[in-house]
Amino acid sequence: MNQNHPISPITFLPQHGHYRHLRVYQVTEMIYDITFYFTQNYLSKGDRTIDQMVQAARSGKQNIAEGNQAAATSSETEIKLTNVAKASLEELLDDYEDYLRVRNLPQWGGLHPRYEKMRQYARSEQIMKDYAEKIRQMNDEEIANLCITLIHQAMYMLHKLLITMQDRFVKEGGIKERMFQSRLNYRNNQNNSDK
Repeated sequence: MNQNHPISPITFLPQHGHYRHLRVYQVTEMIYDITFYFTQNYLSKGDRTIDQMVQAARSGKQNIAEGNQAAATSSETEIKLTNVAKASLEELLDDYEDYLRVRNLPQWGGLHPRYEKMRQYARSEQIMKDYAEKIRQMNDEEIANLCITLIHQAMYMLHKLLITMQDRFVKEGGIKERMFQSRLNYRNNQNNSDK
C-alpha cells in the first residue's frame, strides 16, 4: 500500500448534539422557565391551562434538543421535530394572547410605549443573566408580553433554522446518500492507494 495516498476517514455522520449553544434553544429554555413561573403565580390552581402552557413550553425546548440529536442519522426527523417545536410555541403564544385578552390587558404591539424597550431587552445578552430575577419584579402583563416577545423571536429563529436544514438536505442529502458517498470515497481511496 502506498503511504502517499492516505485513506480519508469516513464522515457520513455529521457532528451534532451542541444544541445548548444554539441561541434558539437558550431562548426556548428561558420561555419554559418564565412560563413555569407565570403559571404557578398567575393562574388558579387546578386550571387546565397551567399544564397546557407548561407542556407547550417544554415541547418547544425539548423538540429542538431531540431534533438536533437526531440530525446525525435522520434529516427528516430533525426537520419534523423542529417543526413540532415551532408549532408548540405557536400554541403557547395563543395562550399568552388569550390571557391578556380575557383580562383586558394590553398586548404590547409596535405602537406601545414599552414595546421597543422590551424587544431590545429580549434580544440582549443581559436577559440570559438576569431574567429569573427580573420576572419576580414584573406583573402578569409585563411577563406575558415578555414571553410573547421571546416566542416571536424563537419562532423567527426556528423558521431560519428550518430553511438552513432544507438547504443542507438539498446539498448533502440524507444519511443513506452520505453513507453511500462515504463508501464510494473509501473504495476510490483504496484503489488509488494500491496503485
